[in-house]
Amino acid sequence: MGDMRRRAGVALGVAGLMAPLALALGAAPAAAAASCTTQAGPYQKKVEKFLGRPVDGRQSAADCKAVQAFQKKHGITPAAGYAGSVTWGVMDLMNKQKAVGDKPNRDRKCPTNRGRIACVNLTLQISWIQDGSTLKYGPVPVRTGRNGSETRTGAKKITWRNIDHHSSLYDVAMPYAQFFDGGQAFHSAAVSMWNAPGSRGCVNLRPADAKKYWSMLRNGDDVFVYGRKAGT
Repeated sequence: MGDMRRRAGVALGVAGLMAPLALALGAAPAAAAASCTTQAGPYQKKVEKFLGRPVDGRQSAADCKAVQAFQKKHGITPAAGYAGSVTWGVMDLMNKQKAVGDKPNRDRKCPTNRGRIACVNLTLQISWIQDGSTLKYGPVPVRTGRNGSETRTGAKKITWRNIDHHSSLYDVAMPYAQFFDGGQAFHSAAVSMWNAPGSRGCVNLRPADAKKYWSMLRNGDDVFVYGRKAGT
């Protein structure tokens, strides 16, 4: 009986030592990963306005949950509800994309003398299809190449299409793939179009947009890519 008590005491002692040791090594309870920050960020008011929250510059629990939900949706990490530069950068880009309206080629940088053409503006991360100067589809948000794997600029043509393509290089599905520059293609992607750092060079589209591009474009159609994505 005495031995059992001594063994129980040792076990409790070890358990008592393990808890502070785990904290010292940086381990945290599972619930902590989903916790919200109480600190207001440098873009607090702008983020509050974007999300339709009361604009007071103070972080409330409801503010944090709204910011955190946005971050999780678009793969922004850490998703702690902090109104920092990365979160505001995504929102600011969304605002600029929305401001384009139905005139994505108002700067006339995408050629209007080639008939049917798919245009890609890397700066604004948008794409559209036009015929001459007539807008046929879009603009839609896109996700282009990351730093070191940039989507190449210039005049291109669609050379090969595969509706059910799978990349052997990256072992990922590329539905509705339409290749226009070597291994770079329009294709559907199952991630947010605002998810950083970006693709490996392809122009990612939302599934519905990729399907529409597939129905509207053909081999030999022109593609024009211009601008520069932030961070590349």
